Amino acid sequence: MNIILYSLAIILLAASYLKDKSKTKKALKKAWKSFENILPELLVIMLLIGVLLAVVDHELISSLLGESSGWFGVILASIIGAITLIPGFVAFPTAALLLKGGAGYMQIAAFVSTLMMVGIVTLPVEVKYFGKKISYTRNVLAFMFSFIVAIVVGMVVTNL
Repeated sequence: MNIILYSLAIILLAASYLKDKSKTKKALKKAWKSFENILPELLVIMLLIGVLLAVVDHELISSLLGESSGWFGVILASIIGAITLIPGFVAFPTAALLLKGGAGYMQIAAFVSTLMMVGIVTLPVEVKYFGKKISYTRNVLAFMFSFIVAIVVGMVVTNL
């Protein structure tokens, strides 16, 4: 599948270049600048996750976030996700690494959903623009929704 996507990207880039060289070069320069801006953040997070997974053994991840941790693990993962500020393009590889490290699917579903939808760190900015009532309500509902996501993922995974 990756080969198909990369091939398609190259073909479309070549078509864009043939149509308008200057716009394509400008777009590639903007893309490179975006990549340069994202790269330090990405490397730091990947380094921290790598060190964490190297230091923390498989058994500890399994006991805290594994399937056997049950609702304690789901709640813990939800809290960690709610207070962590990780961009989406890092969240999913991180989730995959945690799954390989012994975390459970329900726990990772709760972690990723709160990571994407709940913003404890960004709450002051949200309150500034939307007000306390809307901001708190949205975050509480998103936090509760993460448990629904975890339940649905748990049901889907166990029925496979």
